[in-house]
This record gives sequence, structure tokens and C-alpha cells, in this order.
Amino acid sequence: MGGVGDDDAHTTTNALTDSNALPLDGVLVLELGHIIAGPFCSMLLADLGADVIKVEHPNGGDLIRGSSPVGNSSFNYVNRDKRSLTLNLKSDAALEVFFDLLGEADVLVENYAPGTAERLGIGYDDLKQTYPGLIYCSIKGFNPGPYESYPALDPIAEALSGMMSVTGHEDMPPVRSGTSIADMAASFYGAIAVLGALFRRVHTGTGTKVTAPLFESTVSMMGYWLAYTEAYDDVPGPMGASHPNWAPYDVFETDDDEWVFIGPSGEHQWQALCSALDLNLHTDSRFETLTDRRENLDELMAILREACRSYASETLVARLREAGVPVAKVNSVDEVVDDPHLRATDFFTEVSTAEGTDQPVNVPRFPVVASEFGRVESENPPKLGEHTESILSSFGYDDEDIERLREEGGV
Repeated sequence: MGGVGDDDAHTTTNALTDSNALPLDGVLVLELGHIIAGPFCSMLLADLGADVIKVEHPNGGDLIRGSSPVGNSSFNYVNRDKRSLTLNLKSDAALEVFFDLLGEADVLVENYAPGTAERLGIGYDDLKQTYPGLIYCSIKGFNPGPYESYPALDPIAEALSGMMSVTGHEDMPPVRSGTSIADMAASFYGAIAVLGALFRRVHTGTGTKVTAPLFESTVSMMGYWLAYTEAYDDVPGPMGASHPNWAPYDVFETDDDEWVFIGPSGEHQWQALCSALDLNLHTDSRFETLTDRRENLDELMAILREACRSYASETLVARLREAGVPVAKVNSVDEVVDDPHLRATDFFTEVSTAEGTDQPVNVPRFPVVASEFGRVESENPPKLGEHTESILSSFGYDDEDIERLREEGGV
């Protein structure tokens, strides 16, 4: 744990002697997170069994709480399976409580603005001597370097990384992804680094700091385009749903005003597509090979668009699936919630909401299925400070202590 020696540093493996345990059972994570990146990272750790305490300011808490319908929905998703403790870390008394928690913690996840943790006296350099086993995960806009002090949001990382430049269509301005992909990329890398640091601690007994940056994480997702540009001196542009390697590879409108993605990835699938649509294009000299199809793409797309518009989406998808052609209807978000495969595989878990509507909502579970351990039984996202008293009591604070903290503005 954070402030203990080698023997206790091995506690992350103790729970695994129970064959039913989750991988991170017994691991305590403190989260100083807001919006998406920090909370999503610690949610991933909770999905693997970690006990996550979300430490929030008593006056409002996480910045996204109560912000808007979309903000509330984001909060309710990325903060499931956590407990909420309010602490005003500018209060000396509350800071002492936080240090007590750190003495038992394995991991700290924070995504404060650059310099904030240091000003509060809880930066890694402030803590590492007292808590040598602590794994300190810092999610920032940028790794240390020329950009590290710049304000960063998900679209900033998408813009700087080049991701916006290949998203959308040539006849429109650059667009961001439809979800917070940079925040989530940094969270994934942060969680992976924490797992690696926990494994390392088993062998060394010591913790470490890991920094997961939005910018570099998003650039890493652009890796093959960077390699392509370097190798072939060609800069890719917006490509919609298409891909320069394949033809056809795009979305097509159907008779019922829906959209279907079709993407044959080999000659046998191309021929199967032609047969399923009763077209003889595979014998047409303009479209026989992939090179031919790419060179005559506009003509090919015009023919296929006309053919697809003669089918209802359900019929088109069924015909192409039967023929072995990669195909999918472009679902709206409400259709995803009712997707029969996701329902059959128990992918969603219902939680009561902490912010916004009182209506219970379905949110995704951890998507990985393991043969030797199960899934967390999801808990509702917490109300602000919902678990303050129970957490403090478990750390030895009595009612009088807690009341004094309240009077001093610490909780």
C-alpha cells in the first residue's frame, strides 16, 4: 500500500488466492478526478475489482455534476462503482484526512490542471518519500515538454494529433469524433500503466508515477497514418466512412432512408457482394481487381448506391450477411441500447442516476469477458459525499471528529 513496506506491497496478489476474486480485489484507489479522463481511468480499475474512493470538493464536487443533460449522463456512466468522499483539500484538517487515506491506498488517479496538485502539496514529489508504495497516475493534456502547461480538452488533442484532419468529409470543416476519444485513450493508457506498475511493485516493493497524456495517447492512435505519410510522402485527408485500401468500403443509403456500411475486404467477398445484389460487376473490366475498382471508384459507387436504394435496410443486411459480406446497419444510439446481441450477452447494467433525471439508465459493463473471473456487480454512481461518514468511520474517525471536520469546512 501507499505508505508501507515490502510485505504490504504484495497485498495486490493476496485476493487472487480466491478463485472467484476479481484481479484488483483488495486494491484501494483514490480518485481526484473530474469530467471524463480521470474518472474513466478509475472506472476501468473498478471494473477489475478495485475499491475506488472519489474524493470531491464539498461545494459542487466533480465539475461535470449537474452541468447539463449530456454532462449528467457522462457523470453517471464514468462514476459507477465508486464511493464519494467530500474533502476540501485547502483545509489543513481535510488534508490530514487525505494523508490518512493515502497511507492505505495503492493508487492515486488525478487529472487536475497542471500544477494544481503541487500547489495543494499532493504532487508526486510531495508524497513519494512518505508513501513509497504509492502508484501515482497523473492524466494530463501533454507529457512533460514544450506543451505541458497548455490548457487541454479532448478536441485540443484531436486537433493537434491530426485526427480531426482525417475525420469527416473534404467539403466540410474538420470535425471531432462523436465521443470523447482522446479522454478515453488517455484513460486506457493510464489504466494499463497502473496495472503494469502494480505488477512491478510486487517485485520491487516500490510505487511509481505514471503520466497518461491526452495528446500523445491520441497521436498513438494515429500511428499507421504517421507511418504512411513518412513512407510515401503523402498526406491523408478526410475520408468519411471510406478507406483508401479498399473499394467499395463506405455507407450506402437504403429504400427506408437508413444507412448501411458495406466493406468487402477481399476478392471473394467482392464477388459475393456482386452476386447478392444481382450485379455482374466482378466481370466488368472496370471493376475486376481492387486496383481497377479504386481507379474507377466514382462509377462503382454510383452503381452500388443505386442498387442499395432498391432494398430496405433489414433486407439488404440479411442478404449480404448470408453471402458472407461484412455489413452493418448504421444504428442510432437508441437502437444500440436495444441491440439484441448486447441484450443477449448481458452487456448493459442498469444503474440509478446520481445527477439529472431520476430514471434508471442502462450503461455498458466492462466489455472484456474472462474465463476465470467474472464481472463487477455494478453499483450506482454516488451522490456528492454519499459515503463520507462511512468512509471516515472505517478509517477510525468517530462522530465527533466528523462533526468537527464539517464545522471547519473540511468535508
